[in-house]
Amino acid sequence: MKAIEIQAPNKSPKKVFLAGSIEMGKAEKWQEKIVRECSEKAFIFLNPRRDDWDSSWTQSIDNHNFSEQVNWELDCLEESDYIVMYFDPNTMSPISLLELGLHATSGKLIVCCPEGFWRKGNVDIVCKRNNIYQTNNIEGVIEYLKTL
Repeated sequence: MKAIEIQAPNKSPKKVFLAGSIEMGKAEKWQEKIVRECSEKAFIFLNPRRDDWDSSWTQSIDNHNFSEQVNWELDCLEESDYIVMYFDPNTMSPISLLELGLHATSGKLIVCCPEGFWRKGNVDIVCKRNNIYQTNNIEGVIEYLKTL
């Protein structure tokens, strides 16, 4: 990564973590759409989707590649100014549900949970209880991001 210099009076870009459904082959590549549609905004998008993901990696703390991925995600979630969380109705997304719980009170979440997601009721209640911005479509996320 190259150094970024920001001179006064410019503000530093906000970090936006793109959390949510990835399940290869099931989830749409919603991250690409958000990055493309918000390209005029001063955001640094942190995307956990990776081209070299290998589904044969053992999901264990002892597997270097897997552990590196999970720790990268956890670090980026904490460092981010905003967390976009998308629950694709074609997926179960248990890790995204875990992350929703971890960050529900952070004030950083922007949640998209369309009709048909198997735990939409749970997501709706968590969002309502914690005053989390929620929408039913990616376009709603994009419009919200453009206001930041």
